[in-house]
Amino acid sequence: MEFRQLQAHEPLPMDLLLEADPSESLVRAYSESGWCTIGEQGGAIVGVYVLVALSDTVVEIKNIAVAESFRGRGYGRQLLQHALAEAALRGFTFVEIGTGNSSLDQLALYQKCGFRMCAIDPDFFRRNYPQPIFENGIECRDMIRLRSTVNNGLSS
Repeated sequence: MEFRQLQAHEPLPMDLLLEADPSESLVRAYSESGWCTIGEQGGAIVGVYVLVALSDTVVEIKNIAVAESFRGRGYGRQLLQHALAEAALRGFTFVEIGTGNSSLDQLALYQKCGFRMCAIDPDFFRRNYPQPIFENGIECRDMIRLRSTVNNGLSS
């Protein structure tokens, strides 16, 4: 997979970004303040992630998504590894990511990639989204925050 930062004149891959975050207004807001990177293969967009600085040392992966036809083949892990490497290149020490309590596959992937749970924001999704979100038969209510250190693009 080839990675490149989305240029200012290019449209956001909104359909893909909305798969990870159903609020178009939120996606547009954090995409404007961060760095949007896409992964491509054979001219097709395989995945996307958006990094947003929280401080001089901490950057957050605000959105990460793999196109449905490419899922289950390791592209999510590649996107995460690239995001960690990009964070290191930009001089950050820590990378954070948040996901819903019902996002079981994502929680497993993030932990396999070295992220550790660091906080829970109770009822985050009920407070920030007008419609209830369900995944895996579970209501997505709480934001689970995870953190990793960065070391040459690898989590520790």
